[in-house]
Amino acid sequence: MAKVVNSTFVSLDGVVNHMDKWHFDYLSDESDQLAMRQLSAADALLMGRRSYEVYAGAWPGRDGEYPDRINAMRKYVASTTLTDPEWNNTQVLSGDLVESVARLKDEHSGDILMHGYGPVAQAMIRAGLLDELHLWYHPVLAGVGGPDDVLLTEGLHAVFRTTGAEVFDNGIVVMSMVKRDD
Repeated sequence: MAKVVNSTFVSLDGVVNHMDKWHFDYLSDESDQLAMRQLSAADALLMGRRSYEVYAGAWPGRDGEYPDRINAMRKYVASTTLTDPEWNNTQVLSGDLVESVARLKDEHSGDILMHGYGPVAQAMIRAGLLDELHLWYHPVLAGVGGPDDVLLTEGLHAVFRTTGAEVFDNGIVVMSMVKRDD
């Protein structure tokens, strides 16, 4: 059975969006290597429509180990508005999202990787389907965004157990956690 693994960049003040304001100055060989390890462990990528639109506009046409992998792998998009995705190997999940992802966990053996922390990730947490969470804390207070742009979501409760932390030379700390079932 596959695990649903979420890997999300976050600023010290909890911002997960507006990455153009705080994330890109922290790209490094260390972060690239961890991102590649996570992608290599995955059979599929799960995303919402907004993430799909960003990724489908960014990755096709790029060359290299990471772009080749992400372009070739199976991609699933949770959307009620997207009907005909153009990015290769992409399927729109129709029907109930929780049931669809539970079925995907049974069908895949490698990880189902999610990038970002929006409505799909929150739905996975609420349903108990998010198995691992990797938060990439950046050493910056972003100071941007509103309630929909932050990691904290009112009414969302889940307990994770920290399994490790990795500190990069550029100051990023990646906290790795697994779902606790108690």
